Amino acid sequence: MPRSRVPASPFRYFKTSPEVIRLAVMLYVKYPLSLRNVEDLLAERGIDISYETVRYWWNRFGPMFAADIRRQRASHMRGFRQWRWHLDEMYVKINGEIHYLWRAVDHEGEILESYLTRTRDKAAAMTFMKKAMKRYGRPEAVTTDGLRSYKAAMSELGNADRQEVERWANNRVENSHLSFRRRERSMLRFRRMKTLQKFASVHANVHNHFNTERHLIDRQTYKHRRSAALAEWQQLMS
Repeated sequence: MPRSRVPASPFRYFKTSPEVIRLAVMLYVKYPLSLRNVEDLLAERGIDISYETVRYWWNRFGPMFAADIRRQRASHMRGFRQWRWHLDEMYVKINGEIHYLWRAVDHEGEILESYLTRTRDKAAAMTFMKKAMKRYGRPEAVTTDGLRSYKAAMSELGNADRQEVERWANNRVENSHLSFRRRERSMLRFRRMKTLQKFASVHANVHNHFNTERHLIDRQTYKHRRSAALAEWQQLMS
């Protein structure tokens, strides 16, 4: 019987320890910090690296960490009923041109999917919803705003009876935009669609990983969840 091959470590060609790389990526993606801010914070801890190194690490390992988190969460969520999704699109400027970042959030505020398009028509809405349903299944109800593209896309997908459009009902996804907006300002906006799509996906999964719902729990529970999230982060790609 052939032996199962152990996957090679993605850090095998790097002299820096995986712990330092994970820390740098976490600081840059989780908090509204610039590359130079991360460089200064690591220097205060005795880690002398360039901000360009932080940029390289985030581009190389950020999508890997996000994919690992997404894979674990998607497999876990398939065993539970999908109660309600909240869908919304936010405009983002790239070199002065307006693009649209579509986002799906579940009933607990977890960001399920992020998808960037140049338009917000029926075709864009269908592509976005198909991508989300392929990964997480069909929800019991979908809350949207009054954009007609949602209604047209859901009618073609056979989900027209699940759509709900009410005033203030979509505040959950509207509030989820705030963390991304803060991050966008600290990065002085984006310059390419590819970079924005990559960062939005990574940022969403890292946000979900460290989302402890602090306003709903007591101090001891919060500390326990925070420690568990940090411990799980240290095990990514190990």
